[in-house]
Amino acid sequence: MEPIQGLDAITVHIRDPDQARDFYTRVLGFKELSFDAAAQRGTWQIPGGATLVAHVQRPDEPGRPAGTVTGVMFHVRDAQASRDEIARRGGKVDEPWKAPWGPTYVTVWDPDGNEWLLIQR
Repeated sequence: MEPIQGLDAITVHIRDPDQARDFYTRVLGFKELSFDAAAQRGTWQIPGGATLVAHVQRPDEPGRPAGTVTGVMFHVRDAQASRDEIARRGGKVDEPWKAPWGPTYVTVWDPDGNEWLLIQR
């Protein structure tokens, strides 16, 4: 048996649950599965099966602070079109970058500064 069978969820720490809710639902277009304002926590369905969990980090909770996630990639068919749509919806994005090894990348930042990558192969 392989020790890992797949990706279940990505957890990200945030500062403002309402801003995160708007960003992940409206700007990125993820389907909201739950949102609990009192618990300062929401979950969204990422296309392809995994779940994104965003919540305010508790003072005694381990893990990376809000604004420090980097390197998570979301597959897109057209990097430029996805970049333009996210920008149109108010998201902070950079211009597509074609890597010498083939893929095209676009960096997207959530309101807390967490960095997400779009990848077009």
